[in-house]
Amino acid sequence: MTPRHLALAVGLAAIWGFNFVVMQVGLRHFPPLLYAGLRFTMAAFPALLFVGRPGVPWRWVAGVAATIGAGQFGLLLVGMRAGMPAGLTSLVLQMQALFTVLFAVTLLGERLTARRVLGLAVAFGGLALVAYDFGLSGPFGAFALCVAAAAAWGLGNVVQRRAAPPDSLRFMVWVSAFSAPPLLLLSLIVEGPPVLGSAAEGWLSLVYVAFLSTLGGFGVWGWLLRRYDASTVAPYTLLVPVFGMSSAALITGEPLSWPKLLAATLIVCGVLYAGTKPRRHPPLTAPSPQRL
Repeated sequence: MTPRHLALAVGLAAIWGFNFVVMQVGLRHFPPLLYAGLRFTMAAFPALLFVGRPGVPWRWVAGVAATIGAGQFGLLLVGMRAGMPAGLTSLVLQMQALFTVLFAVTLLGERLTARRVLGLAVAFGGLALVAYDFGLSGPFGAFALCVAAAAAWGLGNVVQRRAAPPDSLRFMVWVSAFSAPPLLLLSLIVEGPPVLGSAAEGWLSLVYVAFLSTLGGFGVWGWLLRRYDASTVAPYTLLVPVFGMSSAALITGEPLSWPKLLAATLIVCGVLYAGTKPRRHPPLTAPSPQRL
């Protein structure tokens, strides 16, 4: 990646890392499926009135809506409401990088280089260290829901790369519009009639996740996926738990132990190694013969 694109990927990880603290606040005021449905409703309207067609066949819009929209966020928020804390959730969800690589290799025929394999191994070593230090304190069912959300995100990354939308922001608006109805219908069936008399912080949480995390974040994410292999872009999301735990420490006072700091170092080094190309040195040439 170029330095500018690398900065975009790292900045996106920071936005998505803080997103877990914001979602935990929102789930105090809304049930999970309703929260997800309102998120995509706000992301789609009124933006849908000002954008044109998505520029790709509708089946790709529906595919990303089913995997990333309803699939990932529905499973993720239900898992968080069932007992998964924000820090551990930000960690477990990064298994999507592994799922993305596996789906990209099997479905798109992308090639795994030794550099990417080694970088991912170092980064996942850091994730394993965080998991050991943090501990699986949540119920197993909630943990399994978050793993399923990671798999849905990984598959959605591959679908979005295959779709290659010409305008990522416009595409995400349509994905949000396709994601909202099934989530709101499921909320009505499972959670009952909605109650929207929430406190201001609940609505501010929705504003953040709808506009900054969803529209802005996935717009940048799709833009990067259109220019690089999915197996190159996906490892940068391993930085999300670093920012997630840091923001939790600053806002909620959650302590950062030395195993977490060591794990963050491993994650950063592994991601940077996997996502950058080795510098090629010019071949050595024999000196030209001197003229007498």
